[in-house]
Amino acid sequence: MKVVYFDVESIESEFLSKKILKDSLLEQKPLHEYTKVKPEYADAEIISVFTTSRVSGKVLEQFPNLKLIALRSVGFNHIDLEYCKTHNIIVETSPNYGNITVAEFALALLLDTARKVTYSYNEYKNARIEPKSLIGVELFGKTVGIIGLGAIGAEFARIAHGLSMKVLAFDKFEKEEMKTKYNVEYTDFNTLLENSDFISIHAPLTKDNYHMLNAEGFKKMKNTAIIINTGRGELIDTQALYTALQDGEIAGAGLDVLESEETMTETDYPIGRLDKTTLERTVINSRLFQLDNVIITPHTAYNTKEAVQRILNTTIENINAFMEGRIQNAVKL
Repeated sequence: MKVVYFDVESIESEFLSKKILKDSLLEQKPLHEYTKVKPEYADAEIISVFTTSRVSGKVLEQFPNLKLIALRSVGFNHIDLEYCKTHNIIVETSPNYGNITVAEFALALLLDTARKVTYSYNEYKNARIEPKSLIGVELFGKTVGIIGLGAIGAEFARIAHGLSMKVLAFDKFEKEEMKTKYNVEYTDFNTLLENSDFISIHAPLTKDNYHMLNAEGFKKMKNTAIIINTGRGELIDTQALYTALQDGEIAGAGLDVLESEETMTETDYPIGRLDKTTLERTVINSRLFQLDNVIITPHTAYNTKEAVQRILNTTIENINAFMEGRIQNAVKL
């Protein structure tokens, strides 16, 4: 079977070139709505993509022989699942590669925002040292609300408990182990918003939780609260977030993901392809960068040597198993 890997970074290329089948192809660029698939890729039966690709039906119809999409991610909201279901294309994920990696990065964003690390660095570099403006807040004894207590959220709860923080959690499924080991208190969404000093989002994006944190939600939060998002940008209404930060409804934000983030991270993104909604989000994202109480990173929470290797190992295992007639880590279509 012909396999094409898209979104391939140099560190991945080095690893994949030693592990993949000889007739597999590596492509640095991602797939997008505007992508014209190269002729040498069009007959692929398997493609592998990262979250930087946006794999719509318009893209998929250029692969008439496609049987499997092997995702190098846990999330799958960037794939047109309805098209895959209709055309009998199996979608497989790479689970559990970044539980510790992403949780640690969420903590880094939380500490950076709470203690104004990046802000202090920039002020110092520019010879502006005003201790009053650099005052931060401690994590010890504070309440952190975790939205989504799956594998990554559970790791974050473990870390927060170790820092002597009180942990609230909002999740459809309660785990007794979380209660007994880390004193996690499960609660409803509004109670979590109202009582948390910090909130860390670790939920997957689904059709039911799009913009789960909106203008109404920000009004319920403490004006001293800090929001951390390493999940998906679309879980937060970006306009509402910007307004809440500007109006002092919350104190700060640490964001590794944004809505329409591809327009910020891809320098060759065609401006002519920006629709009204994407253009508006891009403008708001740019304005978020100008706020002193916001830290933004380019969807890099997953990015450690250990996690990348786990992703690639699982992806190759998924592909090899599929070629042998076995399906594993499949998304329910």
